[in-house]
Amino acid sequence: MSQTVILHSPSQRAFAHRLIDKAPVGAVLTIREGKRTVDQNDKMWAMLSDVSRSMPDGRRHTPEVWKTLFMHACGHAVQFESGLNGQPFPTGFRSSHLTKSQMSELIEFIYAYGAEKGVVWTEPEEQGRAA
Repeated sequence: MSQTVILHSPSQRAFAHRLIDKAPVGAVLTIREGKRTVDQNDKMWAMLSDVSRSMPDGRRHTPEVWKTLFMHACGHAVQFESGLNGQPFPTGFRSSHLTKSQMSELIEFIYAYGAEKGVVWTEPEEQGRAA
């Protein structure tokens, strides 16, 4: 039997405790931070597109390549391989594996980079950094 419980409230915590109390000997418990949200993902892609259009320091990259560069700058493992045409392309990373806090850190890093490089953000001012 496998159970997933998201700890949003005291009642869910109590339910998780009951599951632990009923668990058989040798059962495995894994507690991890939740994955990044769809809203965070949408925000990241909008920001990556803004950076790509801005071409900071004359750098022309697709949003996908910018994502890889930012993830690498934030300490996440990424690789570049040579494609059949000899051009490098990113592999070995997935932002879908980031936790909420890791995604928040990535978004803040992109904001800081954009501020330094004069990127104009397309998101409305009232939404701000609610990631």
